[in-house]
Amino acid sequence: MFAVIGAIVVLGCVLGGYALEHGNFSVLLQPAELLIIGGAALGGFIIQAPPKIIKLVFADIKRILSGKTYGKADYLEALSLMSEIFFKIRREGLISIEEDVEKPKNSPIFKKYKKFSANHGFLDFVTDTLRTVMSTSIAAHDLDALLDAELEAHHEEALTPSKVIGNVADALPGLGIVAAVLGVVITMGKIDEPPSVLGHHVGAALVGTFLGVLLCYGYVGPMSKNLEALATEDHQYLMMLKVILVAFVRGEAPQVAVEFGRRVIPHQVRPSFAEVETAISKVKK
Repeated sequence: MFAVIGAIVVLGCVLGGYALEHGNFSVLLQPAELLIIGGAALGGFIIQAPPKIIKLVFADIKRILSGKTYGKADYLEALSLMSEIFFKIRREGLISIEEDVEKPKNSPIFKKYKKFSANHGFLDFVTDTLRTVMSTSIAAHDLDALLDAELEAHHEEALTPSKVIGNVADALPGLGIVAAVLGVVITMGKIDEPPSVLGHHVGAALVGTFLGVLLCYGYVGPMSKNLEALATEDHQYLMMLKVILVAFVRGEAPQVAVEFGRRVIPHQVRPSFAEVETAISKVKK
């Protein structure tokens, strides 16, 4: 939603400034220039991105438009979930969570935390790690290294849509110049026409440059940065889960392991110590 507001602000301010200078809006309506720049940018995007990357890009753009980010409630839900799992392990033993890990959709624990369980990436990260702990005698420092490797690979993959869209943004000013050059070529072919006709074609050529720069710095470039921010946010969330899991495997008590995770949550969305304590007390009941 905020991205849509930003797009409207960009367009409104640019066209508003143009209107204040008594600009002629009909000159800006150049479908051919838009087709050249937009079509070439789309073609370049398809050339550089395999189908699986294109799917990732559209999935992330959908996230941008929905405006969904991780807030304090999301982190508190994850901390409560991890607490409940650890308390069950302490009471009934590690093997007691086998059914929860193997079939999380039917697990009474995971079903209580619907938002977390709906994210297959986070759910798989937790269940795969617990499955590894149950089926091996992996040491805490080895688990730490294992999860670091997974997080690095995940983050690299999550940044791919941002890089692809960033490449498209970088190409847009150049494609604007291509449209402008084609406009000049057309103008030169009409050199015998009256000045009003020549002026129209020169204006159309300049609109091509304008569109390329505006789309780059006003829309596609910022979209690339937004995708990068989403990837970083996912990484921070997974890092919190990793810190909690490693602390518990190292032998920390459930409350202490969860506190390790709380401390790495970004400050602006970090639940307070009292909020986490209250949530854990409800889990214990």
